[in-house]
Amino acid sequence: MSARGDAMTEEAVKAVTDAVLYEGYLLYPYRATAAKNQARWQFGVLVPPSYATTGTGEHSACRTECLCEVEPGATVRVRVRFLQSQRRTVEARVDPGEAGPADHREVGALVVGDEEILPWDEAVEREHEVVLPIEDLLAEGDRVERVVVRGGEWTTGVAGGRVVRRKHPLHAEVRCRAERLPGVVRLRVTVANTSTVDCSRHSRDEAVRHSLIAAHTVLTIDGGRFLSQLDPPEWAAAYAAECVNEHTWPVLIGDDARDDTMLSSPIILYDHPKVDPASQGDFFDACEIDEMLTLRTLTLTDEEKRQARATDERARRIVDRVEDLPHQPRQAMHGRVRVVRVGGREIGTGDKVVLRPAPSGDAQDMFVAGRVATVRSVLEDVDGTVFLAVTVDGDPAEEWQLDQGRFRYFTTEEVEPVAGDGPGDDARDGDPGGGPHGRARGHRPDGTVP
Repeated sequence: MSARGDAMTEEAVKAVTDAVLYEGYLLYPYRATAAKNQARWQFGVLVPPSYATTGTGEHSACRTECLCEVEPGATVRVRVRFLQSQRRTVEARVDPGEAGPADHREVGALVVGDEEILPWDEAVEREHEVVLPIEDLLAEGDRVERVVVRGGEWTTGVAGGRVVRRKHPLHAEVRCRAERLPGVVRLRVTVANTSTVDCSRHSRDEAVRHSLIAAHTVLTIDGGRFLSQLDPPEWAAAYAAECVNEHTWPVLIGDDARDDTMLSSPIILYDHPKVDPASQGDFFDACEIDEMLTLRTLTLTDEEKRQARATDERARRIVDRVEDLPHQPRQAMHGRVRVVRVGGREIGTGDKVVLRPAPSGDAQDMFVAGRVATVRSVLEDVDGTVFLAVTVDGDPAEEWQLDQGRFRYFTTEEVEPVAGDGPGDDARDGDPGGGPHGRARGHRPDGTVP
């Protein structure tokens, strides 16, 4: 296939697999203390067998089966990708004076100049690759590839103390086999954590430090093609139905014409998944829309942003990227809607509406009920609900809201068009107000953000 050598296609494949690798790694508001970041590593975790037998529902292996048509001499490249947990602790220096050399004790935070360093479980990317002739797999049965990842400890001195990073060694196996069926070959790839460490009495957090995290497999055929597991050709449907996939879902990946690469993902996907071209970078939550997470990140207080930066270098990059994001790319992010119909009329940026907030909404809404407002953006959240971002006409804070991008948000059922107001096409083209840069804090108690 011509796509096989296309660098842009390979880049697109990597973007999707990286999104899988870091899905849920760190969630908004990107702080170590946030409740949603207390139970991490939810996808593709292959724990040691000793922990898998404790009845927690965790598993130590995943199995992929898929179908392919092959030519003589065909090979399959098997890439297993996962994260290794790296525990970061911070220790303050304790100076005993003349009694002896300085000692250190673990602390909950360490302030170094204007920065703060917090304890955290970081991640290190790992990949194991093997290229196997399919004829050999058909003849040999199981081919077992052992994976060994070293552990270790590293210490970095900082003013007033030190940062200590520790990794436990990992042991795993990749077991591959092939079976010939009429007109097709069934490939099986099993990835198993084979660590002998006794985790039967460990907490989940500790067991995960001995685990393969976000484990997934990328299979690429040279001299053949994969058949879709979701939509196989009619003649192969029965064979596809017999494939056994445990804790993983194989889908075709790459552009729509490509069928030489299969991603076996711990997250349910469709064939040919893509990263939205308007995305400005990873938010570690591929189930959300970028604009929603940008809005939320922009509304973090300075203290919350400081805590996020202290938690993780990747969180620091999110906060810095959002703060530095220029106006135009924000306008291009998915989640935006140009116009929406309200009361039989099209409403878009620059149009005037009368606010009719629902009684169940925020108590602050009562103060603007019946007021005329200007629509600054039309947005759609992940559930398909459309919101209007508005500023209230005559509000002394309107100029500040425009500058900061902090708007009030109402659904289409909470507004009505201003009688006699035109469609506002000129204003839409210019999109005054800079788009949805944020929201008025506390506007909706349930945290709904478009």
